[in-house]
Amino acid sequence: MNGIKSAKSALISVFSKEGLEPIVQKLNELGVTIYSTGGTEKFIKDLGIDVVPVEDVTSYPSILGGRVKTLHPKVFGGILNRQDNESDVTELQKFEIPQIDIVIVDLYPFEKTVASGAPEQDIIEKIDIGGISLIRAAAKNFKDVTCVASVEDYAEFLEVITEGEGKTSIEQRKRFATKAFNVSSHYDSAIFNYFNQDQDIPALKVSENKAQVLRYGENPHQKGYFYGDMEAIFDKLHGKELSYNNLLDVDAAVNLMNEFKNDAPTFAILKHNNACGVATRNTIKEAYVDALAGDPVSAFGGILIANTEIDKETADEIHKLFCEVVIAPSYTDDAVAILKGKKNRIILVQKETELPTTNLRTCLNGVLVQDKDLKTDQKEDLTQVTNNKPSENELEDLLFASKICKHTKSNTIVLAKNKQLCASGTGQTSRVDALRQAIEKASSFEFDLKGAAMASDAFFPFPDCVEIADKAGITTVIQPGGSIKDQLSIDYCNENNLAMVFTGTRHFKH
Repeated sequence: MNGIKSAKSALISVFSKEGLEPIVQKLNELGVTIYSTGGTEKFIKDLGIDVVPVEDVTSYPSILGGRVKTLHPKVFGGILNRQDNESDVTELQKFEIPQIDIVIVDLYPFEKTVASGAPEQDIIEKIDIGGISLIRAAAKNFKDVTCVASVEDYAEFLEVITEGEGKTSIEQRKRFATKAFNVSSHYDSAIFNYFNQDQDIPALKVSENKAQVLRYGENPHQKGYFYGDMEAIFDKLHGKELSYNNLLDVDAAVNLMNEFKNDAPTFAILKHNNACGVATRNTIKEAYVDALAGDPVSAFGGILIANTEIDKETADEIHKLFCEVVIAPSYTDDAVAILKGKKNRIILVQKETELPTTNLRTCLNGVLVQDKDLKTDQKEDLTQVTNNKPSENELEDLLFASKICKHTKSNTIVLAKNKQLCASGTGQTSRVDALRQAIEKASSFEFDLKGAAMASDAFFPFPDCVEIADKAGITTVIQPGGSIKDQLSIDYCNENNLAMVFTGTRHFKH
């Protein structure tokens, strides 16, 4: 056998009718007998095309408010029979079961119903039973049956039957079967994840149907893909396609700026997932200029993000810098015109979107899953542990530094002054090395650290960090606390008039 099949019958039972009319017209033109149910049957009749109600095949009406329509041996026997199996063919004739060569299904919109905030009973009713069963049966029997499992596949199917004049190859049917099992597995994963919100069953079901092939991965010799709905988060106004590394930096930028969402105008510049410049000011232009001053060298080729609209004055300043991506909630028209001056510069408008609350990453032969670090240190979280207390302005700098520290690779030390990032030590194996790196970097860009704030992502096991900070002119410290030798650091601060507060929360970022 060459695997070519000529369709003589089709069962159509779909939720979405969009794009269905030309398929029905073509099947009718090819002389294919059409079976259908409910709203789909009415849709086909209204087109003036003959359709056989499934009830005429099963001799059973649609029951239980439409919950049971196609679940019947005469339907599934017609789909699951093996046409080259003599016993199957004999049974079809004995029980007067019609052969079904094509199954077209589009499932109830379960995910859209959940996303709409509908009550649970409405959500439950959108769990498709008959449709998903038809898909599994038809896809399993792809040797003889063509399964079209989604409105997304209507156009491809129409092209296939038009070019083949109703005939399909085994390769085409297997492709549709593969797509069908993708639909059914994604659908079941969505249902499980909905139910498991309250049950906490230890199972990981991740399914994403939107995919983007990237130019490459972290390096040109690696393949790269993005699975997700980019359009739900950004409107892209200009520029080349986002790369794998761009996406990692954009993710880091969005998560960092979420910390400053409702603050005064704030600008951040990131490179390799870490902030190299952050500032909060009265205007977004001032915030950008001072963020850039934090490290104008690292800013080259960086990711820029603002928490408020970018205007012409700010765009004029940005345009002087080579940067990969600019992100803001909005732009003035003249700002966009300026930023478009570099053809490859990516300009993104960030939408109000709820981000995932869990982190996933591959590890060894499995996956690590954790809650996202959604804790932001607030004034009320702070415990004053030294005799010297920070002033209101110093407290603001401490919390500003803490926000940046939370989103910087461990081990990290962040130095800030007047709501401006002076420098950070990132990804060091020693906290002392992180601090020294930060001090040296701040000095190289001529920052005066006298009166600066220091944030640490984890506790100090020894008093060496507060001593080094003190000698650099730093006067306030924020850290989680929790070391068995905390008192040594506290004693040093008390003896040298430093103010230190504990947050009680560690913010490692590995």
